[in-house]
Amino acid sequence: MADKIDLATFNFGQRGHTDELGLRFVAQGDDWAELAFDYDPKLAMNSDIGILASGPIISLIDTVSGAAIIARNNRFRPMATLDLRIDYMRAATPGRSINARATCYRVARNIAFVRCEAHDGDPDDPVASAMASFFFTAD
Repeated sequence: MADKIDLATFNFGQRGHTDELGLRFVAQGDDWAELAFDYDPKLAMNSDIGILASGPIISLIDTVSGAAIIARNNRFRPMATLDLRIDYMRAATPGRSINARATCYRVARNIAFVRCEAHDGDPDDPVASAMASFFFTAD
């Protein structure tokens, strides 16, 4: 059996917008991945209040969902986000890191399906919950 792919080597925080957000690898399993970013005031939607804008959280959820698919397939396949639905439960607490853990629960021939939750310190009190599907653009 081949070794499991190590998502820590993907350097999520060194590519485009993921670099700007400071996305970093946290952990992975056979069908899941967890990434995070630290709070940065430049990501706030209002500097007076300090509450994060939705964009960084969306990017985190989208990226970790793709990482969960890579973990499940144990290989990288080019893919595009087909559908991404995010329900925001509450505003993230200013000053706290945001973690997101995604689980790939089904892979079909050309599509993979993922569930994800993002939190700011307590996984039982999520900031957002998401469902996504991804289309494989090549083999």
